[in-house]
Amino acid sequence: MIKELRIENFAIIDRLDLVFGKGLTTFTGETGAGKSILLDAIKALIGGRAENTMIRSDADRANLEAIFAIPAQHKKEILRLLEAEGLLENEDEILFNREIRRSGRNIARLNGRVVTVSLMREIGSYLVDIHGQSEHLSLLTVRQHLHLLDRFANNLEHLNNYRIIYQAVKKVRDDLEELRKAEQDAARQTDLLKYQIQEIEAAKLQPGEEKVLRRELSRLANAEKLASLAQNAYALLEENSPDALSVSDMLGDVAKSVRSLAQIDHELDNLVDQSETINSLVADTSRTLQDYIEQIEYNPKRLEQTETRLGLISNLKKKYGEDETAVIEFAETARIKFEHISHAEERIEELEQQETILLQKLTGAARTLSETRQEAAGILSDRVELELSELKMAGAQFSVSIIHKPSETGIVMSDGQKVGFNSNGIDHIEFLIAPNPGEGLKPLVKIASGGETSRLMLALKNVLANADTIPTLIFDEIDQGIGGRVGAVVGEKLWQLGGTHQVLCVTHLPQLAAYGKQHFHVLKKIISGRTQTVVEVLDSTRRQHELAHMFGGDSEANRATAQEVLETAAQFKDKFTSG
Repeated sequence: MIKELRIENFAIIDRLDLVFGKGLTTFTGETGAGKSILLDAIKALIGGRAENTMIRSDADRANLEAIFAIPAQHKKEILRLLEAEGLLENEDEILFNREIRRSGRNIARLNGRVVTVSLMREIGSYLVDIHGQSEHLSLLTVRQHLHLLDRFANNLEHLNNYRIIYQAVKKVRDDLEELRKAEQDAARQTDLLKYQIQEIEAAKLQPGEEKVLRRELSRLANAEKLASLAQNAYALLEENSPDALSVSDMLGDVAKSVRSLAQIDHELDNLVDQSETINSLVADTSRTLQDYIEQIEYNPKRLEQTETRLGLISNLKKKYGEDETAVIEFAETARIKFEHISHAEERIEELEQQETILLQKLTGAARTLSETRQEAAGILSDRVELELSELKMAGAQFSVSIIHKPSETGIVMSDGQKVGFNSNGIDHIEFLIAPNPGEGLKPLVKIASGGETSRLMLALKNVLANADTIPTLIFDEIDQGIGGRVGAVVGEKLWQLGGTHQVLCVTHLPQLAAYGKQHFHVLKKIISGRTQTVVEVLDSTRRQHELAHMFGGDSEANRATAQEVLETAAQFKDKFTSG
């Protein structure tokens, strides 16, 4: 439910802070005072339209803010959405904020963090349901009727059971479709897969092979140069000439001199170790060079083989993957596909048997689901007609149309007919209404009369009160087109609805306004030369004066009538509560 609402610089509202309670809250006031502006602010807060034309004159921005209590029925879904975005701060409340700027983009925030309007709208859909003259048709779209009926019938268990089997059938049929399609061009696919597998297997690739071959290729291609450089280095280290000693001999003389020095001056003992280490390293280098020279191979045939092998690897990589491992994995995948296609006929037969068994289970689940809907539809129709009768629409008929559509790929019913199905079952649901006796039933969404639509909406909401899980219901002037006597009945219904929901209602009927647990008076005042909307919470005395004014003027006679209306409402509440 909405706990607090704060509005700044929105339309003709300068600043407004409201605290809401449970049950029915009514808003009254002259036309144009700003009652609907309050609802526009709430709509914007839950992701509705927010344009800079809504900003109060001479202000740069409008700011809307509301605190909502998180309903137990939708806590799991809401907390999941908040946690996924890192917005979870309080498991009991959530702060909505909408900043509308005259220049630049609007900003939506949840719990102080900037979010997308779509996320704000998604979470808002769990919290508020707004019913105004412009919203009736959008709310009562045909696709919503089935969900309303299921909630009324408490069909969750049956529906979940059906959907588990439905998903299994869908997967089997998807697999069958893929296999049958593959079977049609199996010859082409098997030939291609066989060629790919054989080509890769014949190569006998080893992971990392290319890197080793490229190093070998470099040595083979540069064998002459490598041999020359290695021989030169070895000669410098080991071979004497008539004019000079080799590096090894010179280093040997150095070591000998150092040892002699150390025998005289022991502080040079460490030089002995260093010179011997150098000699040892040079000796190792010489041996390594000699071994390397012996291994250098002038082998044009091996060079050609290496180039050919690298060419093969390069070609396979272009076709099948970025390296040897990827090419090998491609072959494994191709082998699995080959086996899959090769045994497609057996698999198709196996899946067809599974489909038959699953369709039998689905048929039973679908019939059970349909039967509970048909039973609930009759009860729903009777209750809505009773509500309509109490709302002075005696003789009006309400019915739930449940039809099945033929389909060659559907499930077989008891009469042998094949009917289509989807994730919701086999039923196509639509609410029908005949507002006046003698008229035929027509689709609910085609009802044109505002007053009839309002009363029908209220009747449905009252009957579906326990099935409707949205905690806050807002009715914007749903009393349009109805008189005072019916208005009192509407007030009773809204008050009853307030037992399970927070209900906010904008009204022009004093008979309806009298049923509000909380009553706000919306009026315009001229403050500092500017028009502003002001909202006042009415106590019992001021409420009597407001209702009298709504009856035509704040006269003694109208105040007496207002008092009678308030007493009648109080008696109804006491009777309803005690009963």
